Amino acid sequence: MTTTLSAILILGAIGFALAAILFLVSKRFAVYEDPRIDQVEQSLPGANCGGCGFPGCRNFAEACVKGDLSTLRCPVGGNDTMKTVATILGREAVESAPKVAVLLCNGACDKRPKTNQYNGATSCSIEALTYAGDTACQYGCLGQGECADACTFDALHMDPLTGLPVVDEAVCTACGACVKACPRGLFELRLKGDEAKRVYVACKNKDKGAVARKACNVACIACSKCQQACQFDAITITDNLAYINDEACTVCGTCVSVCPTGSILSTFTIESAQA
Repeated sequence: MTTTLSAILILGAIGFALAAILFLVSKRFAVYEDPRIDQVEQSLPGANCGGCGFPGCRNFAEACVKGDLSTLRCPVGGNDTMKTVATILGREAVESAPKVAVLLCNGACDKRPKTNQYNGATSCSIEALTYAGDTACQYGCLGQGECADACTFDALHMDPLTGLPVVDEAVCTACGACVKACPRGLFELRLKGDEAKRVYVACKNKDKGAVARKACNVACIACSKCQQACQFDAITITDNLAYINDEACTVCGTCVSVCPTGSILSTFTIESAQA
């Protein structure tokens, strides 16, 4: 009986000593975490899409608490969410213009005919590494739908008629998943624009005009007519390809009218833009 009691007392003492050591160590090496991080995280949509530039909403919340809100944005929650975050932190919210994913390729099946047949894995990344593609344009959409698979908001679908992905801008959060997924860099996050009016060059072909036009009927041929017609210096031509700066563009539609190949697209009718 005495031996058993002694063993119990010894084990109890050892347990108490270890518990005390663990308590002191936890206090000594405790890491303080700002309680506002939890509050900010709870105000976020919880999509964990990475569109903010951070691995998840928790990391974004930490950045909001510790950093400058003017450089941070939650693409899913938008300005309303950032206003809530600013209120929690007692700071001023900086509004930013909403953006939307835009496909910089208009080479549908009838405009960019196939020259061979691809029989490999149904992956844009694999096909891009394997060869130039099944058309004469080595810059255009491969049509395997990797971008649609990457979109967690169901804002991208493949059009069976054109073979191109279609962005549902009513659902698109501009998280940038499609931008990262496309091996040919055919997606860009552009300003959504007032009343969703946008003008952009739907082409990424950097070949010279004759070669580009032979590969695709609606390829940009860098003729510079759009650049000459633009009165707002919103268009530049680099590497045989025109590009429209959405921040300088006034969506007047002049460039759309003068483009000889139809590579410049608009989300509105030119008549409405001039009205």
